[in-house]
Amino acid sequence: MSARVVVVEDHPVTRMGLIALLGQEDRITVVGEAGTGEEAIALVERERPDVVVTDLRLGEGPDGVAVTASLRSRVPAPAVLVLTTYDTDRDIVRAVEAGAAGYLLKDADPAEITSAVLRAAAGETVLSPALAQRVVARISRPQAQLSAREVEILAAVARGLSNKEVARELVISEATVKTHLVHVFTKLDVDSRTAAVARAREDGVLP
Repeated sequence: MSARVVVVEDHPVTRMGLIALLGQEDRITVVGEAGTGEEAIALVERERPDVVVTDLRLGEGPDGVAVTASLRSRVPAPAVLVLTTYDTDRDIVRAVEAGAAGYLLKDADPAEITSAVLRAAAGETVLSPALAQRVVARISRPQAQLSAREVEILAAVARGLSNKEVARELVISEATVKTHLVHVFTKLDVDSRTAAVARAREDGVLP
């Protein structure tokens, strides 16, 4: 199985490195490169690659998920492999729901990356067992609905502020802060401030 590939990455040095890596595999031919989502979509229209390898964050314009959704709606649609440094559950689920054939982290073994490209070209889904488990768990877990005030307080907690400091910053009582945090813990099914911040980031409630 061979693969014609377009590489989408907004950092030139990283893009060059990835192209060099893929070029070492005889069955892979890089037919184009793009630094933005708009460039990627136009390039794919011209080159008709088998696989598009894209970062998740692409600066201004469409991100990797938007590019994935756009490309997967086309006929014929290339397989899209997301290669990124971001591994939050929300990002992985967004990519999979948009139609990505796979999701890999940039610190993956080089052989794993080239293998993933070829497997994506062959129509396979490329997710490590650990990431697949996280996707299933994330989809099956109800999305917590925090109020704007609860998000505001949790964001302040994430910045390292104490309850007293949060109260002073938001001009509310410390008791009110504590009450909101109790509600947050219940909604997120956690029992500590640290766990609440971590869960909120996983769910995309906090950046």
